Amino acid sequence: MAKPPVLTPQAEDFPRWYQDVLNKAELADNGPVRGTMVIRPYGYAIWERMQAEVDARIKAAGAENAYFPLFIPESYLRREAEHVEGFSPELAVVTVAGGKELDEPIVVRPTSETVIGEYMAKWIQSYRDLPLLLNQWANVVRWELRPRLFLRTSEFLWQEGHTAHATSEDARAYAEQIHRDVYADFMVSVLAMPVVVGRKTTRERFAGAINTLTCEAMMGDGKALQMGTSHELGQNFAKAFDIHYLDAEGTQQLAWTTSWGVSTRMVGGLIMGHGDDRGLRLPPRLAPIQVVVMAVRDDADVIARVRALADELRAAGLRTHLDIRVEVSAGRRATDWELKGVPVRLELGPRDLAEQAVTLVDRIAGDKTAVPLAGVAAAVADRLEGAQKALLAEATERRDSHTVDVESREAAREASQSGWARVPWALIGAGGEDDLASSAVTVRCLVRPDGSLPDTEDEPDLIAITGRSY
Repeated sequence: MAKPPVLTPQAEDFPRWYQDVLNKAELADNGPVRGTMVIRPYGYAIWERMQAEVDARIKAAGAENAYFPLFIPESYLRREAEHVEGFSPELAVVTVAGGKELDEPIVVRPTSETVIGEYMAKWIQSYRDLPLLLNQWANVVRWELRPRLFLRTSEFLWQEGHTAHATSEDARAYAEQIHRDVYADFMVSVLAMPVVVGRKTTRERFAGAINTLTCEAMMGDGKALQMGTSHELGQNFAKAFDIHYLDAEGTQQLAWTTSWGVSTRMVGGLIMGHGDDRGLRLPPRLAPIQVVVMAVRDDADVIARVRALADELRAAGLRTHLDIRVEVSAGRRATDWELKGVPVRLELGPRDLAEQAVTLVDRIAGDKTAVPLAGVAAAVADRLEGAQKALLAEATERRDSHTVDVESREAAREASQSGWARVPWALIGAGGEDDLASSAVTVRCLVRPDGSLPDTEDEPDLIAITGRSY
């Protein structure tokens, strides 16, 4: 009898396939409280790589890391009406602490605009204090009714940037810089995910913002995933929290603020954007393990050689894992590494050693090649670069082949059942958005015909990208 597949095939049941990958690649488990998650070491290693790449880009953009409290006085949130209204259904509120009823309820951080606004007002005195560019890596709580690991959980990890500026132009430019040079650059060049960068509609933008920019990625089943957002907050929070500064002429002025963030949702996007029926496929620039060196047999000479080979690869700057668990069959171990999406696997047995070669298995290309042991590090590095390009090309082709240009709302609705549609925004409008939403189809973003960012959603000739989403 044929062995059952390790994973549910994507074409048979995509959500079940996703859950299978989470479990069998040892990425995450459900937490003890509904909607929470336990991120396992391999899943957390992927998140740490994301953190490192994004954090370096954030710092290059001039922002500095800080930390603000998990608990926020409820009165802070109520000072910006649209903001609290948008978050009210998702809030977790503490009313008892230390065995006593609290005088004022405390909200568990859903986002930090309000508490950071309070301290910006304290720290900003004059134009010389601007721009104030802050970022924090933290956990937040937004109570989810329909949780799904990494994609929607009641507690998740993220970074949230918050900035204050002297002018609206400076605030807008910085929000766009973060979106372009931090988020989009990371997602394309490291995650190998060809995101569409656009403007959210009024219906879809962040509560309290005057503009929201988004990075939208297509998943393996044709649905969209919002991978990251940047918000122009105008002066709404500056008014609510009295964030004033003295300009060069000594006149009191209101600051202009922004906020922006990406989260562990990117891990879910990575799985669904690149995974196949054998499990994860990690882009080499992100992969915690770029190459695994595996001893096929329990042979002293083989084990000594794979140890030396692993050292050689590490010295060449490759993130390398040594697998000498010879008590486990080579086939089982190979399957496990494929599930985990390690880009390159090197297998060495007695016959390989006699021939002074090693078997190179390319997870992305799906082939096996005999490579001379001499110069193997260069061969692996070449394969890794090729795999990175191949993943981006494949994801781009899938997105483009599953995106159609249409000329009516009904055609957009139909096309959005299996992919994305590009439709003139003038044919949809706010009323059309509500109608599409009744069929679980949303306007993911607005772009100009050339793909650039609109300044407003009232510009003529804008294109709406529609689709179903996670």
